[in-house]
Amino acid sequence: MGTASRYWRLVRIDGTGGCKVEAIASLTAFFRQEFPEVAGGGEVQDALIQRRLLDLLKIEGNNSLMAEGCLRCFISNQIEQVCVQLEEQFGREHGFTRYDLFSFVLDDVDVAIPHQQGNSRQGAYKSLATEILQTFNVERGSLSTWATQLTKHHQELNGFLLERGVYLISDWAILNDTTPKQVQRIFSEFHHLTTVEIQQACILLGSYHLVYRRDRLKLRQTGGGGKCQPPTDRQLEQIAQYLVAKLGQELRGNLDLSTEYILTRLQDMAGKLRQYRIYVRCGTAQIDSIDDPEIRRQAENNPSPKSDSDQSEEQEEFLTFYQAAFLESLDLSLDRVISDRVTNLQRKKPPTDRQFLEALHLFHCQGKAMGEIAAKIGFQAQYQVTRLLKLKEFRADVRQKMLYMLRDRILNQAKIYVDPERLQSLDSQVEIALDEKISEVIQEATDEASNPNRSSKSRFAQRLCKQLKKFGF
Repeated sequence: MGTASRYWRLVRIDGTGGCKVEAIASLTAFFRQEFPEVAGGGEVQDALIQRRLLDLLKIEGNNSLMAEGCLRCFISNQIEQVCVQLEEQFGREHGFTRYDLFSFVLDDVDVAIPHQQGNSRQGAYKSLATEILQTFNVERGSLSTWATQLTKHHQELNGFLLERGVYLISDWAILNDTTPKQVQRIFSEFHHLTTVEIQQACILLGSYHLVYRRDRLKLRQTGGGGKCQPPTDRQLEQIAQYLVAKLGQELRGNLDLSTEYILTRLQDMAGKLRQYRIYVRCGTAQIDSIDDPEIRRQAENNPSPKSDSDQSEEQEEFLTFYQAAFLESLDLSLDRVISDRVTNLQRKKPPTDRQFLEALHLFHCQGKAMGEIAAKIGFQAQYQVTRLLKLKEFRADVRQKMLYMLRDRILNQAKIYVDPERLQSLDSQVEIALDEKISEVIQEATDEASNPNRSSKSRFAQRLCKQLKKFGF
């Protein structure tokens, strides 16, 4: 059940960065005409109301515009709720308020009403509310759930939260979508743990996957699912049994294999992985976990909007995984391509690896022209810089590595949600879909590179500049 007034009261930010609620008279009249049974503005059944409005949306004319306006008002109220709940859960500890968040997501400025000539469908600008409405599928869940998911996964909002050490994913979801190979690399290169500690962590994660993923797959096959929950005592006991068999006496030593200890080790591992994910996204290792007991207590007292179906919760979980995997794959691909280029250029006589790195930084991070770069790195002409950078080839190499890397991760994660036969049929579809998304990033970088007044705002340039810091730039 919901409140009828949400369909004609638009929540938006004002000129001072505050928040105001505007009751739109024409939408009020339209809603009361279409739904006279709830004309008093009391509680309504949102699913029925939204289906009717979506049907009207398909018909050209004023009724379509009015239906769109009602739905976008509803979405604006939902976006506001998400921001309020994020403030209540994390704001005091991490120094932000709901008003800081509003500026990223409450961006709907043109609710369509009949006496206005323009509407959202005619302009190039697309607000978050419009995106939510255009991508909503009524057969897969409620509009409130979909609005909550897309708001929490808004790129700029997540970037803001990450800068303050808030990463909106549970410990168990992090462990569920991390491979032992990744743990080995992260714990070695980022956390600098000992060989024995890394081996123990990889075996622990492998044991966790055997038990946890198996049970999640069984649950989903019987119609269950949902968000990743903490492992049960029985699952922890089974993980301990696998550890006994896999570690061997030399690695096991005097380790405590009680359920309490296993749980603590898993949470510690997830915490380290969380630090790494936050670091690669915003360059800081300050962390906060939504599994923290105090935050869980606050979340229970101030719950987020509930998902109306397990499918919607799994979509949210998978979307979170996908966004994290996409950025990490881009970072790793950039790192490997840069490292390969540096290695090859170090072999030349004379070596030109430092000129390459400096030129890459000047071009992508400072927006310098090729002629200006040539003078700064000691070259005679700009064509020499072009030959050194080989930007088209550089982007193609990143694209290819990213495609293979991300495809494997997505298909591996999909095993949790899709049966093996269905997964085989999805293989080519996944690769095509990923190729399109990666191509968007590469094309964005290509367009930016051809602009003499570059702003270095493309995702490619931003992630590249972060990678160059490892090389001293």
